[in-house]
Amino acid sequence: MKKSSQSPEDVSSQPFTKTGIFPRSIGRTFKKILSDISPNADQEFIKKYRISRQRTTIAVKFLLLLIIIPLLTHQLSKRIFILPIIERMSNDNSSKIFINQEMEEKAFHELKTFTAELKFKSLLNSETKISQENIQSKIKEKAIELAAEFRGKSANAISNIFADILAFIAFALVIVFSTKDIISLQYFIDQTVYSLSDSAKAFLIILGTDVFVGFHSPHGWEIMLEGFAEHLGLPANRNYMFMFIATFPVILDTIVKYWIFRYLSRLSPSALATLKEMDD
Repeated sequence: MKKSSQSPEDVSSQPFTKTGIFPRSIGRTFKKILSDISPNADQEFIKKYRISRQRTTIAVKFLLLLIIIPLLTHQLSKRIFILPIIERMSNDNSSKIFINQEMEEKAFHELKTFTAELKFKSLLNSETKISQENIQSKIKEKAIELAAEFRGKSANAISNIFADILAFIAFALVIVFSTKDIISLQYFIDQTVYSLSDSAKAFLIILGTDVFVGFHSPHGWEIMLEGFAEHLGLPANRNYMFMFIATFPVILDTIVKYWIFRYLSRLSPSALATLKEMDD
C-alpha cells in the first residue's frame, strides 16, 4: 500500500467544513413550514406579492422607455430639423446628387432601362411612332425625376446618421439616470428566465443559436447588413460583408458555447441535459 504524501501538518492546515447531524435542506424545509403556518403568513405573502408586482411594473416601464425614447428622438429630430437642413443644403448644391457610386449606378441602370423601353415601344407601334424629339423629352423628364428621387434618398441617408447619434445619446442618458430601474429590470429578467421549464430554456437557446449562428444564418446577416448600409447611405461592399459573416457568427457561437459550458451547467444542469438531448 502507498503511504499518503500529506503530512499531519498539511492535513490540519486544510479548510474544515462544518457539517450538522441533519442535512441543511431539512432545516430549510422546516423553516418554510413554520413560516407558512405562522399567523403573519398572509401578510408576508401579500407584502412579497406587492413588491414583486412593483418591480415588474418598474421593469416593464423602463423597458418601454428604452425602446420608445430613442425611437422618438430619432424620428422627431430627423423630421423637425435634421432632414430640412440637409435638404436645403442639397438643393443649394444641385450638382451633388449621389453620395456613393452604388446609387449612381442604380440610377443610370433605371434610366437606361426606361430609354430602352421607350425605343422598344416606338418600334412596335408603327402607327403611333414616337418621334426622336419626344423620346429625348421623355428621357429628360425621367432623368429629372430620378435626380429628385436619389437626391431625397441621399439626404435621408445623411440625416439618418445624425439622428442615430442623437438616439444613441438619448439611450445612454436613460441608462445613466435609471440605475435603480436597471436593477428591477435585471430582477424581472432573472425571474422570467428561471420560471421557464428546462425544455423551454433549451428550446430558446437552440432557436437563438440557429437563427444567428446556424448554417442558414448567413442569408439573414447579409440582408441585415445590406439594410444597415442602405440606412446610412453606405455602399454595400460584398467583400466586407462576407468577411463579417465569416467571422462574427463564429465568435458569437464560441461565446454561446462557453456560456453554456461555464454557467448553464452550474445554474441549471437539467436544462443542459435537455439541451443536449434536443440538439442530438
